Amino acid sequence: MNIDLAGRTALVTGSTQGIGAAIATGLARAGARVAVNGRSADRVAAAVARLTEDVPDAPEPVPAAADVSTEDGTARLLELVPDVDILVNNLGVFGAQPALEITDDDWRRYFEVNVLTAVRLTRAYLPGMTGRGHGRVQYIASDSAVVLPAEMIHYGVSKTALLGVSRGFAKAAAGTGVTVNCVMAGPTHTGGVEDFVHQLVDRDLPWEEAQREFMLRHRPQSLIQRLIEPEEIAHMVVYLASDFASATTGGALRVDGGYVDAILP
Repeated sequence: MNIDLAGRTALVTGSTQGIGAAIATGLARAGARVAVNGRSADRVAAAVARLTEDVPDAPEPVPAAADVSTEDGTARLLELVPDVDILVNNLGVFGAQPALEITDDDWRRYFEVNVLTAVRLTRAYLPGMTGRGHGRVQYIASDSAVVLPAEMIHYGVSKTALLGVSRGFAKAAAGTGVTVNCVMAGPTHTGGVEDFVHQLVDRDLPWEEAQREFMLRHRPQSLIQRLIEPEEIAHMVVYLASDFASATTGGALRVDGGYVDAILP
């Protein structure tokens, strides 16, 4: 499949590492001009340098350092990147915490970062897309949206909310040529997840053994029986950003290794 995103500008929030960085790289390989976002200007600059090195023929990336979890940070981002054709709401926080110990402030933080950040950016960029008659909005959700993890229900509930946000904005964009979708990522191999895995299994185990024990004990439903690589999530995002996915909207598409034991989400 030859996906050509030449002439398109994409913004990927939280794209200095992990899944976000893989998505930025995938979109750049397809020819998009990618805005790389993170809170730290130094980390954004380093991520832009890596992206330029990995995809030297891509359009020059746009450094977009801003804390989009705040209204002021979002305003800063909109100054740096006033318009986009592809918006990938990837930014999110997660962590294990006993359900009865999650405070009101914890709940507020998870909704502010994982949900309201995406809502604000969609509200800012969607009118331009609908006015042009073309655009792509995506939310990186999780298998945790429908298989609520007992060890982090605040995270799972925030991802459940994204499914509703995505469906709602898809209806707002109905008939305009703009598509809006959720990508439900399964257990994925990132640096942050390595730390999370070692919170739940023996910290002294070598990584490969720790990963196997984690999957067996905490994610036994996985049909691939391994963590997903970030690039595998990126493949779905790039496809949904393309013209090949023009009839796919309002959906929750799973890249979960078969983790969710259901025919539909």
